[in-house]
Amino acid sequence: MSDMDKKPLSADELAAEGATALPDKEVVSLLDLNADLDLAIDAAAPIDLAIAANANVAAPIDAAVGANILSDGSTAQSLADQNVLINQDITADATAHATQDSGIDQSNDVIDGGTTGTTDGTTATAPDGTTVPTDGTTDGVSGDGGALDGATTVDQASPTNVGDALNGDLLDVNVNLDADADIAAPIDGAVAANANVAAPIDAAVSANVGSDGSEATAIAQQDAVINQNIDGAAEATADQASDIQQ
Repeated sequence: MSDMDKKPLSADELAAEGATALPDKEVVSLLDLNADLDLAIDAAAPIDLAIAANANVAAPIDAAVGANILSDGSTAQSLADQNVLINQDITADATAHATQDSGIDQSNDVIDGGTTGTTDGTTATAPDGTTVPTDGTTDGVSGDGGALDGATTVDQASPTNVGDALNGDLLDVNVNLDADADIAAPIDGAVAANANVAAPIDAAVSANVGSDGSEATAIAQQDAVINQNIDGAAEATADQASDIQQ
């Protein structure tokens, strides 16, 4: 059947058709999110560290370098002669003593500062200065639609509501999160060390590169006498006493 063969609508059929007006675009929201986060975090990390050290360090270095590069009939000679006498004596005590006495009180678990006023079933004063009924009538918790400050309606009976696609919110979410975290990490450490370090280095380098009939000589002679003596004690003591209340 072609487009010319299609039968048009009659006058009665056109009169039977109807239309429904859509709501204004500005009154429709995709997501209505109400998040109320109350966080109270107590963090304490006292750190105590003591370090004590006695050290002797000796590093005599002797070096000689000779080179002939692209030079015919040349001679390169290197001679390094080192005589080292090292006496290292330590007569001392390396003592590290770290004493830590921590008193940490993280027992306050009140997140919003608490309420003040009367709590005999009449009213109490919230931290923001509003009056909160405490007799269970319109406290916003029993699901009767009452709000804490008497102004905003909070539906606690169904905190998550799926609304109409053409009127209102597609998703209405109310989130209440109350968290109280107590963190304490007292750290105590002590390090003590006695050390003798000696590193005599003797080096001789001689090279001929690309030179015919050349002579390269490198001589490195080292006489090293090292005496190291430590007369002492290395003591590390860490005393920690922590009183933590969470």
